[in-house]
Amino acid sequence: MTPREPADPSPWSDLERPPLNATALRRGLIREGGLWREVKVVRSTGSTNTDLASSADGTAEGTVLIAEEQTAARGRLDRRWTAPPRSGLFFSVLLRPSQVPVHRWGWLPLLTGVAVATGLARSAGVDTSLKWPNDLLVKVGGEERKAGGILAERAGKDAVVIGVGINVTLKADELPVPQAGSLALAGAVSTDRDPLLRAVLRSLEEWYEKWRQAEGDPATSGLQETYAAGCATLGRTVRAELPGDRSVVGEAVAVDGDGRLVLATEDGVREPVGAGDIVHLRPA
Repeated sequence: MTPREPADPSPWSDLERPPLNATALRRGLIREGGLWREVKVVRSTGSTNTDLASSADGTAEGTVLIAEEQTAARGRLDRRWTAPPRSGLFFSVLLRPSQVPVHRWGWLPLLTGVAVATGLARSAGVDTSLKWPNDLLVKVGGEERKAGGILAERAGKDAVVIGVGINVTLKADELPVPQAGSLALAGAVSTDRDPLLRAVLRSLEEWYEKWRQAEGDPATSGLQETYAAGCATLGRTVRAELPGDRSVVGEAVAVDGDGRLVLATEDGVREPVGAGDIVHLRPA
């Protein structure tokens, strides 16, 4: 699907959800020597990840593509992500972490989770936590709800595209599933998407530079410790649904140096999980 620039008056059809100000975003994010090189806002597209990945070989690092609406957004395991237009932040960034060994690139979705949580805490005043490996959780009426997700994909010869979706102003009757949430439902002090997006992207720039300067070392950069401190999965009994229709139940006790979730099972085995779906079975 070809991205469409915001060109008609329809973005103002819902005055509670004004369009993003692309000019102000560029002015606030693009600076000499900074990470962000291009910031583009489109009215609608199928998937910002797909769009950036398809043009990765000719796209500069630090390109940000934001959509007011995504019609074919994907999460992990090819799950669909749906939300009304301008109700959230839906964007992808293209990075080229050439200074970092490829075996450490698996930390990028966890790094992005830390950056998003940090940026939203500063700008929205909402307590957030992270469900391993890539979900953003908020509390709605005392119940943990998913308000955002992250998807990282290799693209082109040396690039990674990271997609982020965050529910900002979704109301209870707009939630795609009962387990979903939004910043508004979590009591955010601000749901103005422009400053929220700037805060998230500035936080992502900060964490990416720390990680890259440390050549991707999660301990030296502080990423491993910070992720563990904000991870709602640790300390819980979880079920890991693994490839090949296998599952493991255990207590999530650590995130190791490769970004894997370490489970302590009842038979005394510590099993690292690098890929799979995690189900929280017991509150922390």
